[in-house]
Amino acid sequence: MASDLEKKAKEAFIDDHFELAVDLYTQAIGLDPNNAALFADRAQAKIKLNNFNEAVADANRAIELDSNMAKAYLRKGIACIKLEEYYPAKAALEIGASMAPGESRFVNWIKECDEHIAEETGHAPKQEPEAPTDTDPMRDVQPVNDICSQVPLGTPSKPKYRHEFFQKPEEVVVTIFAKGVPASSVVVDYGEQILSVSINVPGEDAYHFQARLFGKVLHRVYHLCYLKADYLSLLTGSSCWIF
Repeated sequence: MASDLEKKAKEAFIDDHFELAVDLYTQAIGLDPNNAALFADRAQAKIKLNNFNEAVADANRAIELDSNMAKAYLRKGIACIKLEEYYPAKAALEIGASMAPGESRFVNWIKECDEHIAEETGHAPKQEPEAPTDTDPMRDVQPVNDICSQVPLGTPSKPKYRHEFFQKPEEVVVTIFAKGVPASSVVVDYGEQILSVSINVPGEDAYHFQARLFGKVLHRVYHLCYLKADYLSLLTGSSCWIF
């Protein structure tokens, strides 16, 4: 039974037999493929094995099956940090933190994201006293749709532009990574159920992204803003798209 394999996998993980844990979780998933907890826990074992792309994929699947599972967002966040994808990591961690108020691991990992983002943008991170903790952040990790970097396994370099998305019951967030692109080179448009983004930088191939949305765009509220000049946030009603 899947539950027996899950129990053995947890025991293997506790004993630091991470490869065995992954194998047992994989067998359990074969018997119970819609069990979000199995994917989330296999992601944790894969993080221990430094298989971060696979860990994100498992966390994504867990979120797809249960969008209210806080530990799946934490695991995606941690794996994305290891892949140096700090913006999607922080976004995932903040969603998870909203589901588990007071959980110090979210606070600690979000702080690490902020420090890395500050380094990338050239701003010194705000120095704050560290909260006392008796646990190592990678121990007992309870680490969150599409791989952070959108890079297939084995690909040595990252594409110029890439996108990812994740969703909650009330909103969807689409992120298009376009580092160093001026706002004047970005055109955002949308229809009733269509989202379109174009990036035209002189001397480079144009980038076009278009997605058909599952639900209609709400027009009750419309707000367009820029965040740290690294990505663009478009909020429409209760839905939010980030580029």
